[in-house]
Amino acid sequence: MIDIAARPRLLRFGVFEVDLRTGELRKQGLKVKLHGQPFQVLAMLLECPGELVTREEIREKLWPGDTFIDFEHSVNSSIKRLREALGDDPAAPRFIETLPRHGYRFIAPVEAHDP
Repeated sequence: MIDIAARPRLLRFGVFEVDLRTGELRKQGLKVKLHGQPFQVLAMLLECPGELVTREEIREKLWPGDTFIDFEHSVNSSIKRLREALGDDPAAPRFIETLPRHGYRFIAPVEAHDP
């Protein structure tokens, strides 16, 4: 993965803007509440739009090997909160496509900006 200092600061898709350095998501300029793991999942998806991010990659990034957690529930919960923040419907996705038993893919066009 790309070092945070090397990647663009702002990413835009649809009516949303993500500031990767401050960890903020904005919709038409207004801050959307999205913290912690759901934001980290969004950042992972935005790093490689159009490509599969596996559930295993998410697990490795968010929960190191010595962490004991109900991984399946935690990933599902993070994706659900992320979709709620984006107003995305899993049955007709505009942003996050589920690839059953494999992972997720960010399907909207992403523009990188570095002010």
